[in-house]
Order: sequence, then C-alpha cells, then structure tokens
Amino acid sequence: MSILSDFLGLILNFCYDIVHVYGWAIVLFTFFSKLVMAPLSVWIQKNEIKLVELQPQLNEVKINYYGLRDRIDEEVTAIYKREKYSPFANIIPLTIQIVLLLGLVAVVRNPLAYLKNVELPFDSVFFGIDLSRIPIEARSYNLLIPIIAGCSAFLLSICQNKSNVLQAEQSKLAQYSTMILSIAISLFLGFYVPAGVGLYWIFSNIFAVIQLYVLNALYDPAKYVDYEALEKTRKELGELEAIGRSKKGIFGTNAYTSKEKADYKRFFKVVNKHIVFYSESNGFYKYFAGIIEYLLENSKLTIHYITSDPEDSIFKKAQNNTRIRAYYIGEGRLISLMMKMDADIVVMTMPDIQNFHIKRSYVRKDIEYIYIPHDMNSHNLLMRTGSTDHYDTIFCTGPHQWEECEKTDILNFGEPKRKLIKWGYTLLDDMKRDYAGSVHDKHERKIILIAPSWQRDNIFTLCIEDILNSLKGKGFRIIVRPHPQQVKHEPERLEAIADMYKGDGDIEFEMDFSSTGTVFEADMMITDWSGVALEYAYTTYHPVIFIDTPMKVMNPDYQKIDTVPINIWIRQEIGKSLKVEKAGNIYETVNYLFEHDEDYTARIKDISEKYTYNIGCSAKVGGEYIKESLKEKIRIKGIELKAV
Repeated sequence: MSILSDFLGLILNFCYDIVHVYGWAIVLFTFFSKLVMAPLSVWIQKNEIKLVELQPQLNEVKINYYGLRDRIDEEVTAIYKREKYSPFANIIPLTIQIVLLLGLVAVVRNPLAYLKNVELPFDSVFFGIDLSRIPIEARSYNLLIPIIAGCSAFLLSICQNKSNVLQAEQSKLAQYSTMILSIAISLFLGFYVPAGVGLYWIFSNIFAVIQLYVLNALYDPAKYVDYEALEKTRKELGELEAIGRSKKGIFGTNAYTSKEKADYKRFFKVVNKHIVFYSESNGFYKYFAGIIEYLLENSKLTIHYITSDPEDSIFKKAQNNTRIRAYYIGEGRLISLMMKMDADIVVMTMPDIQNFHIKRSYVRKDIEYIYIPHDMNSHNLLMRTGSTDHYDTIFCTGPHQWEECEKTDILNFGEPKRKLIKWGYTLLDDMKRDYAGSVHDKHERKIILIAPSWQRDNIFTLCIEDILNSLKGKGFRIIVRPHPQQVKHEPERLEAIADMYKGDGDIEFEMDFSSTGTVFEADMMITDWSGVALEYAYTTYHPVIFIDTPMKVMNPDYQKIDTVPINIWIRQEIGKSLKVEKAGNIYETVNYLFEHDEDYTARIKDISEKYTYNIGCSAKVGGEYIKESLKEKIRIKGIELKAV
C-alpha cells in the first residue's frame, strides 16, 4: 500500500502543480484516473453488452431445464465458453477502484508528505471546506461532503438503472438494492474518511455518469442486443417461475411442502419403474380408472401415480392397494421431475407436452408417452396446434380422432408418425354401465338440463334469460348447471340470474358439481359447445339442443386437413341447432324433440356405435396394449444386455 500511495502521491503532486489548489488537484486527479481506466471501461462496456446479448440464450436454458440447477450450470458454462464471455470481468474495475481508494486515503490523510512544491500555509480549502481535515473531528462544517456524496451516488444510480446496458435489465428490487448500497457507502465515506476522499468520490460518480453516456454513444447496446427475443424469453421464464407461486404461504411454502419433498425423493428411489400415470388434479382419475383397474387385475405391475392435487383420492386408493404408489408433486417441482423421468411408459391426459413447461425426459429417450383423451371431441378443433405431436402413442376414442391424427401426421411430413390405437373411451363405458344399472322411470315432468361450456359468449352471456323465459310455465323441470369456471369467475352474474328466478318452481340452479346424477337423469340437454354433450347423448340416447353461440376454436388451422370436426356435423345428428336470436322460441324445438324422442334414440345409438371404438371393453384394449408394449420393451432390453 505504501508503494501505491507513493505513486498516487506523485500524480496528486503533478495535479497540484497545475492548479495550485488542493481541491481542484483532487478533481483533476479523479479525471486522470478515469482516463487511465478508460480502456478498461470500454472492455467492461463490451462485456456487459455481450452478457445482455446472451441473455435470451441463458433464459432459454433456464426454461428448458427449469429446476435442474446442475444441468443449467453446465449449459450456461458451455455458452460462456463458446461465446468467450467471462462472468468475472466486471469485478476487475471494482477491485481497481477499491485499491485506488485505499491508496488515496493514505495520501489525503497526510497530503503535505506527498506534495513537494507547496508554499505554506498550505491551501487545502475548497469552497469553504478544509479538505485536509478528517470530517469526524470537524463535522460542524463538513456535513456538506457526505450529503453531496450521497446525492452524487443517487444521480449515478438513477442514470445506470436507466441507461447502463446490464443494470437496466435487472429487476426493480436489484436496482433499488444497488442504489441503497451505493448511497450508504457514499455517506459512510463522507463521514469517516478525510474530506478529500469524499471529494474524490463525488467527482468519481459525476465523471462515471458522463462516461456512461459517452460509452453508450460509442457502443450502442441496441446494435447488438435482440431486445424482442430478450423480452419474450424473460416473459416465458417469468411465467414458469410463477407456476404454483400463488399456492405458497408466507415463507414460500405451503402445508404440503414436506409431503411434496418426501414424495419427490421417494419417486426417484424406485428403480425400474415400468408405468407412470400423471394426473393434473383429483378429477382426472376417472379417465385412467378403467385401464388402471384392468392392469391391477390382469398383471403384476405396480402403478406409479403422480398427482398435482395433494387431496387426490388416489392416496386413499394407495392405502388400500400396495401395488398403487401415489406421489404428490406440485406444478413447479413437476417440471424437473418430468425432465428426470425414468420409466418405460408414461400415461397422461395433459396436451402440449414439450410445447410449454412440461418436457419429455432428457434422462431417457426411449420412454413411450401415451396420450389418453379426456373427451370424445375433435382434437383438431378444440386443442392447440401440435398439442399431441410429441406423444408417441395416441389412444383414439373413435374413427374421427384417428382420421384427424393420421391426416395431421401426413401434413407434418418428415415428423415421426405417432402410433394410433383404436381404444374407445373408458369413462363412457363406466357411464353406460352405471346408467344401465340404475332405474330410470319416466318423469311426469320432463327434466331439461342447461349445461353451457366455459368460453366467451356462451349461453349465460348471450341468451340464458330468453331460454328460461321460453320454457318456464310449460310443465318442465329445468335444471341450470353452469360450468364450474363460470361459478368461479362470474359469481355475481350467476347470483343475479338465480335471484331473478328465485321462487319459480320450474327452475333450479345446481352449483354442486361433485355428482353427475342430474346430468344423466335429464330427458334433454341444452348446451352450446360443451364436450359433455356427446357423453350425455351416447349414454342416455336422449337428444341435445345446441345453441349456435360463436364456435369454440383452439386451433385456428383446423381446416388444413379436410376432415369436418365431429363437434360441427354431429349437432344436427343427435339433436337440433338453434341460432342465438331464436333462443326465445326454444320451446318449439324442445316440443319437437320430445315428440320424436324414439326416433332420436335409435339414431343416437347407431351414431355412438359407429363413432366409438370398443364400447364396453376399452379398458381391456388399453390395458392389453400397455402390457404388450412393456413386454416388447423388456424383450429389447434383454437383447441389449446380452449384447453388452
């Protein structure tokens, strides 16, 4: 430090010889120090631009391997190495500045030891402040130094938060944290070091502001950084990090955190997992039920069942059957679990695997991912483009889904074709079995169920009052069963409508969705584009009235294949369509369908058998396919092991 202080003393003496005022000598010294470090500052500017330029790639890595810290570190290091970027470069100027500051403190504490050509008395007064004095001993007039130092730090922080290529991309929290730290350091320096050091710090901040805008003019970040890609990846990463956050408690945990951690570890302790089912919530077990029950009865397989619902009924089933292993994994931790998945077969009802945050395993490339539909509708119309493209096998409910998948694969020429299985629909089989096993007496008052879908401009939005006013007082029992999401998002509107018909003996609103009893007891259904219409008609053989609200379309490219979606053409086959503006005259259509009920019963029965595979035995078809597929995988593994 003595060598450094001697060197700095020489520079300070040179500056003093030029201006002959100690205060201005420090200002000039500060300016020279910035000039000396200018090449380093240019290098730092380029390095910071490089980091922001790489940020979209770094965000992509965090998105693709979210939750896998080791893999993220490996990928980030590889990017840094490929792009020749050093994340430690920005430490260098900070280190140099700290060293300079320490050396300067030694010089300013005893300036006369370094200034050679000084005529006494020594002129150390700068704008009325004696810069040779230590502020702690003369605070009465030196309070100005820390105040100005804090203001200069505040100015620099504001400019950096707005215009520094790297700092401008930081979060508001990080920016304000840096600002507070910078101001605190400046106040500290102003109070507890010689006033000359405070002056150096003040002008160092001022020159840094000027330097910031000069460097931005010479090396404009906008010429190097793709801000559109940066914003896009930042948004995707933010959405990913927000998954499950709303369910957390005060300290970032919830009541089920311990269970989730334990289940996560328990899942990966099991080796040689043959089959894994994933359920988004408790209500999805019904789509797997038939297949799982068949496998339990007709094989020795252990069923590994992951759910994102901590209250899922599968945990009770697992207590009663040791061959069911149930695991609770929340949406956030599910991301990393799926990427580390190690099993022969994974069965899911979740579309868009690989397209969004849930990815295929990167640990094993030979996992067979099977998609189980949770409805009998047109997937080409009601699912996003490419939503099942990354599944290996698709279980199809009927020829309409098979045809759509086959034509989509042809359209996606060059992509591996998915294996299509003529499966059926186990939920429909369960419904038909339960329906056949119960008594259905003819109702003295015909029951009409109104069950709209959840979408913009549905029945509730456009014409619910017209329908109810047309049907009330006509001798019907009318049950209004709004979509659960409608109840959740528009409770005030539903309550207002229910209040309008309160006391009307013909109309009742059903808000309890735990039972489907009233759905299948109804003699007729009125809906718009709800997927439950097919399940209702195929189970009861009763007709449906479809209100022609704006069509629900999830895939705007659905017309690229020449198959008319079943949801469009079947409306006139299993019932009648009615324009929204004709909803006030719906009684006429209801009356017509009841008069021709037997004709529709025969027609719906024929259509359901034609457009549903393996009615009554879909569980066996699905279970046998899984068993045979696993046998083949085990056989191939045996051959590979022998070869090794």
